[in-house]
Amino acid sequence: MSRYQHSEELLTRALQTIPLGSQTFSKSKTQFPEGASPFFLEKGKGSKVWDVDGNEYIDFMNGLLCVSIGYADDEVNNAVCTQIQNGTSFSLPHRLEMEVAEKLVEMIPCAEKVRFGKNGTDATSGAIRLARAYTNKEMILVCGYHGWQDWYIGSTSRNLGVPESTRALTKTFVYNDIESLKRLTALYKGKVAAIIMEPMNVEFPNPGYLESVQQIAKEEGIVFIFDETITGCRFAKGGAQELFNITPDLATFGKGLANGFPLSAVVGKSEIMDLMEDIFFSGTFAGETASLAAAKVVLEKVEKLDTPTALRKTGEYLLTNLNKLIIDLECQSFLKTAGHPSWSFLMIQDTEPYSSFEIKTLFMQEVLQRGILTFGTHNISYSHSVEDIDTLLSCYKQVFPILKEAIETQTVKEKLNCKVLQPLFKVR
Repeated sequence: MSRYQHSEELLTRALQTIPLGSQTFSKSKTQFPEGASPFFLEKGKGSKVWDVDGNEYIDFMNGLLCVSIGYADDEVNNAVCTQIQNGTSFSLPHRLEMEVAEKLVEMIPCAEKVRFGKNGTDATSGAIRLARAYTNKEMILVCGYHGWQDWYIGSTSRNLGVPESTRALTKTFVYNDIESLKRLTALYKGKVAAIIMEPMNVEFPNPGYLESVQQIAKEEGIVFIFDETITGCRFAKGGAQELFNITPDLATFGKGLANGFPLSAVVGKSEIMDLMEDIFFSGTFAGETASLAAAKVVLEKVEKLDTPTALRKTGEYLLTNLNKLIIDLECQSFLKTAGHPSWSFLMIQDTEPYSSFEIKTLFMQEVLQRGILTFGTHNISYSHSVEDIDTLLSCYKQVFPILKEAIETQTVKEKLNCKVLQPLFKVR
């Protein structure tokens, strides 16, 4: 019987009513090799999750980085359950909206006013509309991943259904390449409403890079936006803008706010945020109180427990030992690491005669079999212990030689019990 039999049965069933069998692209069968992966999780606690077949994993995905404290955190859940007893959505605002907004203004350098949404896409799209209203311009320059709305996704290869006229208004620049940004601002001089970027993803910013981006925005009258959907409450208490000492005009927060409960936020300067009264950024569930109750507890933990420092230290322990392991096992030709310690990447390289996706498929097959849930990222949560990291490293110590031997003997495909993952659109 397959280790993932029930998962595979549920996937077959789900595909009858749900495209890809999942509500989220990155949680679907496009990201996990069919025949060697679980497709449905049943429960989670702390750093661990269990799939529908009863297999246990240490989770290094953590709900695509939204579970920042740990699954089913008692304090977060108690606050949510208490609030649910009093209602979740009301006919007028609830004081939690104000209290959480006040905490964000206190913690985030650029935040003077706040509006809430549910997904990161809500927040980034609200910020873009604000920038266009504030500048009376239309062009947008992007760097990183910013959600599924037309204004952004039209600039990627996943642009099916986006009007050509919309695609033409968004252009992409290269991270850590200031000249790529200068070329665009010169080409579209006087037309650019916003520069929106992830302050960091795979690479650390080069010295002076973010300062140069900010200076260009200032000189050209462009609204400078940090998309901190991931970096917020993770890189530092006030996000990457605090870590790198760069204060943007607007910023968007999301995944780290509420430990898995749906909440995002647009924050920024009052003179721009006040235009929220004139543009239409409004949602029935933006002030839903269960998520706000969760966020209030999470922000208290971020502040009092300094959870970003804990995430960094755990991640540093992982990266130090992982980089040593790669060298000790002589896998540098096809493996390397990148990213911030709290959100790092195991980068798998193309190695003749195999693509990185063929090698990655074998990697995922083997680590999943050993109880590690990842697709190559290390999304650290506050609940990850040193023992969890040691278990991950022990797994890698077993799996890396399998990959190396398969590459050297050209038997990668023969070792697969599943279909090879297919390359999709790349945004980082």
